[in-house]
Amino acid sequence: MPRKRSTPWIYRWSRFIMAGLATIGAVVTGYLTIVKFSQSSTACPTNGCDIVLSSPYATVFGLPLALYGFLAYVSMIGFAIAPLLINPEKDKTLRSKLENWTGLFLFMGATAMTIFSGYLMYLIAFEIKAVCVYCVGSAFLSFSLFVVSIIGRDWQDVGQLFFSGIVVAMVVLIGTMGVYAGVKNPEIADRAIPGEAGSPITTSSGAAELALAAHLKQVGAKMYGAFWCPHCHDQKQLFGKEAFNQINYVECDPKGKNPQPDVCQAEGVKGYPTWKVNGQTVSGTQSLEELARLSGYQGARNFQNVKPSP
Repeated sequence: MPRKRSTPWIYRWSRFIMAGLATIGAVVTGYLTIVKFSQSSTACPTNGCDIVLSSPYATVFGLPLALYGFLAYVSMIGFAIAPLLINPEKDKTLRSKLENWTGLFLFMGATAMTIFSGYLMYLIAFEIKAVCVYCVGSAFLSFSLFVVSIIGRDWQDVGQLFFSGIVVAMVVLIGTMGVYAGVKNPEIADRAIPGEAGSPITTSSGAAELALAAHLKQVGAKMYGAFWCPHCHDQKQLFGKEAFNQINYVECDPKGKNPQPDVCQAEGVKGYPTWKVNGQTVSGTQSLEELARLSGYQGARNFQNVKPSP
């Protein structure tokens, strides 16, 4: 009588492994989502994490990119554990169907996350030029999920698996490039109104905004930004048109108005906006209260412009 082949250990444990990896990813992206919404600094060994989170690439459709990552990891957890909740002795057929369908979903989800993470690694290396340990860790988790989704089960139709992977990869890559196509669009410069770089400031300034701007100018505070940067525009909106005209603003993009890219490079500016206030460097859109604190401003703080949502 032929000996029954034993089931490889990876087949038995793959879903537990993927659920564990996805849980770690959910914790990491959940933390980054909270940081992004609260506009606080990350617990990071370098300032690279804050630079990446403050870049225009960190927000998609008005929401933190980390939030989408969190939802993706939670979905992977669901796909991984769904069949495990079915007792095979009571409903073997249902569990088998769930294993087949969720196995495919796990592979497709991991493929999408890996391709997207790979593109983000490209942006971090060549566009943002800052290292975020959380982002690198998330990319590693995504790739690990991809590997385990392939080797973690016995695929009967490898051709279908390969075809599905190619389709998902192409859709994700094209979609990602489409989403980010407008992040650094030189056509914005053509729409800039005279005297302003990028989109016009539509808010007005109150007495408190004007007083703070005058104080920042007096203490030598500088804001480094780019005309195409949505977070820079958010910062301008907080001050209002009249007050921001007093801010010492440095345009870092060579295609912007009165550009000073050499100055930005010399100051080590890697994300926009970046503020230099009293020897301190902070990245991202700052509330007027925070700028007042950093600069030692003692005047009125009844600011009329509310900080935009990240």
